[in-house]
Amino acid sequence: MDIKAHVQKLGIRAKAAARDLAKASLGDKNAALKCIATHLDKSRQHLLDANELDLADAVNRDLDSALLDRLEMSDAGIDGMLEGLRQVIALDDPVGAITEIGERPSGIRLSKMRVPLGVVGIIYESRPNVTIDAASLCLKAGNASILRGGSESINSNKAIARCIYNGLTDAGLPRSSVQIVDVTDRQAVGELITLTEFIDVIVPRGGKSLIARISEEARVPIIKHLDGNCHVYIDSHADPTMAIKLAINSKTHRYGVCNAMESLLVADKISNRILPDLCMEFTKKHVELRGCKKTRILVGSIKSACESDWSEEYLAPILSIKVVQNIEEAIAHINRYGSKHTDSIVTQNAENAQLFIENVDSSSVMVNASTRFADGFEYGLGAEVGISTDKIHARGPVGLEGLTSQKWVVHGDGQIRH
Repeated sequence: MDIKAHVQKLGIRAKAAARDLAKASLGDKNAALKCIATHLDKSRQHLLDANELDLADAVNRDLDSALLDRLEMSDAGIDGMLEGLRQVIALDDPVGAITEIGERPSGIRLSKMRVPLGVVGIIYESRPNVTIDAASLCLKAGNASILRGGSESINSNKAIARCIYNGLTDAGLPRSSVQIVDVTDRQAVGELITLTEFIDVIVPRGGKSLIARISEEARVPIIKHLDGNCHVYIDSHADPTMAIKLAINSKTHRYGVCNAMESLLVADKISNRILPDLCMEFTKKHVELRGCKKTRILVGSIKSACESDWSEEYLAPILSIKVVQNIEEAIAHINRYGSKHTDSIVTQNAENAQLFIENVDSSSVMVNASTRFADGFEYGLGAEVGISTDKIHARGPVGLEGLTSQKWVVHGDGQIRH
């Protein structure tokens, strides 16, 4: 197959579909999403069978446990996809929303209108549910999408794609509104990220190496985050029971996700009261602990953390722990070593909570909540196409509004500029 020609055809078809989608009504888009949901629900066994092929191949290729966890699809996972579709259907349509700016001295009247981005290319690894999340959000925001999942999930993605295509056909929207790159050759990624004539933005979701490659080679604008080195800081004013509960959930709810805690910071004043019990709970869950000197004195025989541990995204049952003098040191540590993804403080002190909110430079900053909540579904966005740690256009979980832009609209009564 000529990969370059194949990807270019996808781009040509997507550009044409984007023009139709930009004119589609809210009813048209919601009808398509409902039809897609119907086909997903009817095709459960076909989806699970396709996923079994991917899982068997992944085991044969000796892929790591974190990737297998992300790859696995279940009946509950399909229920989650359907719930995500229902949430997206329930959301207001951002397209066409008007923001009034006001009248200028010249008499011209200004406003802004929210519009689709056009064609969105999404490159991701492992998780089949991303196919539905990305397709539904792009469709609702009036964008055509080209989705390139990882080679390890090719059978799952093809099965999901069939449901999407059938739903689009039933609803009378262009089949090419959503297109799956059904070749596993890595050249397809290189072609997508340079297809400036047809693709308006690229959203990469995956490992650090994938995103770093796309960041270096892409000619199409990208929305990205490189990694998720998320922190929980247990303040000297924290409730110990709450702190243990939140730290355990932030780390052990799931390991191979970008919003899992990778580094734990504990205020010195509370460290001797909380760290022994907390580390015992982590040990029960078979989490490997790597601590600073003070942590090791308090806890005993755990590994010594080295400099690289403070900036590491493990995506595994490994946790670095550091005792800090105060909230100022915690904030400085997070801003130096963190990835600007998600960071949480556990405290009963309102002033410290506000200090943390104002000074931690991350896309999600939390007070007394698990980092695992940093997610489009949990934020009520219906789903997300990814999490952006950039500061331009969209930041944090990228939902419907992040998949649109705005254009200036100017009304006049014959004014000319003098």
